[in-house]
Amino acid sequence: MKTAAALLLAALFTITTSLTWAGEGHDHGEAPAGANANAPQRLPDGGVFLPKPAQHQIGVRTLVADQKQLPRAFTLAGKVVMDPNAGGRVQPTQPGRLEPGPRGFPTPGQAVRKGEVLAYVAPAAGNLERAGQASQVAELRAARALAEKRVARLRELADTVPRKEIEAAESELASLGERASVMSAGLSGREALVAPVSGVIASATAVAGAVVDARELLFEIVDPTRLRIEALAYDPALVADIAGGALAVGKERVPLRFVGAARSLREQALPLQFAAEGPALLGLAVGQPVQVVVQTKSQVAGVPVPAAALMRNPSNQSIVWVKVAPERFEPRVLTTEPLDGANVVATTGLKAGERFVHQGASLVNQIR
Repeated sequence: MKTAAALLLAALFTITTSLTWAGEGHDHGEAPAGANANAPQRLPDGGVFLPKPAQHQIGVRTLVADQKQLPRAFTLAGKVVMDPNAGGRVQPTQPGRLEPGPRGFPTPGQAVRKGEVLAYVAPAAGNLERAGQASQVAELRAARALAEKRVARLRELADTVPRKEIEAAESELASLGERASVMSAGLSGREALVAPVSGVIASATAVAGAVVDARELLFEIVDPTRLRIEALAYDPALVADIAGGALAVGKERVPLRFVGAARSLREQALPLQFAAEGPALLGLAVGQPVQVVVQTKSQVAGVPVPAAALMRNPSNQSIVWVKVAPERFEPRVLTTEPLDGANVVATTGLKAGERFVHQGASLVNQIR
C-alpha cells in the first residue's frame, strides 16, 4: 500500500510541474492543445504556431508592408545576346589551314586582349595556282635584274642623259621590287587572326591543321560584364510606354537600360533591346533564355514584396505569411503583378503596417 501511494504522489508531482502559465503581458498567442504545446504546429484555422526559439533556429525574418505608387510592369520572354560594342567575332578572310598562335589556340573562358594573335591561317592554294604565282615571281625578279642594270648605265651617263629618264628607271626598279616581294609573301605568308576586342572567349572551334573557308566563325569574344538582353513584345504600343527594365539573376536584381526597338517584326513580334552591366551578369551565357520585366511609365498602387516571400497554398494561390502575434502567423492570399524580377507588387491582400515573412517563408509553409 505504501508503495502504491508513493507512485501516485510521484505521478501527480510530475503532472503539476509540467504545467506552466505565462505571466501578465507575456501571452505568446493561441497555442494549440496537444501533447507538446510548445512545438511548431499548424492551427485548425490554417495559421501556424511558431515559438520564438524555433523562429530563430530556422531564420525567420519579417518586413513591414509599405503602400507605394510603383511602376506597372510586364514580363516578356527574352534571351541574352552579345553587346556589339563589347564583343566580336574572329573570321578568316581567305581559305586555308589553321595554325596555333603564340600562346596556342585559346579555349572557351580564356581572357584575351585586343590585338592579341589567336591563330594563323596558312593560305590553301592548288598546285596549278601556286605554280602560276611562282612563275610570276620569277618573271618579276628577272625584270627587276634588268631594271637594275639599266639604272646603273643611266647613272654612268648622268651628264648626257636627262634627269627624268633616270628617275623613271629608278621608279620602275622600285615598283618591280615591291611587286616581287608582295607575290613572294602571298606564297608563304600567313594571315594573323587577332582579337578585335578585349574579353573572354565565348566559343571556339579552331583545331590545329583544320582547313577552313573564308568567313567561317572560329572564335567569339564577349565581355561578360556587358551584355544585351533582347525581349520580344507582341504589342507595338508597349514601346512608347517603356521606362526601363529589370532582370533577376539568382537573388540579385540587374537593372536594364532600354536601348531601342526594331521597326520590323520578327515572327509577329517586335524585338526590344536592353543594355545590362555589372558583375551579376557573370552568371549568364550568350543565348540563354531569360524572363525580362519591362517597367512602364504608368503606375499602380501596392506593396512591394520580395518574390522569395511568395508561397503556394493547397489551392495553388499566392500567399505570404503575416505575423499577427509574436508566435503566430497567418496565411494571406495576394493578388500580385510583376515589378522588377526580384520583387512583385501586391495590389490586394496586404495592408500598410503589417509584418510579413520574407526570409524562411518556405520553412513556415511546411509546418504541419
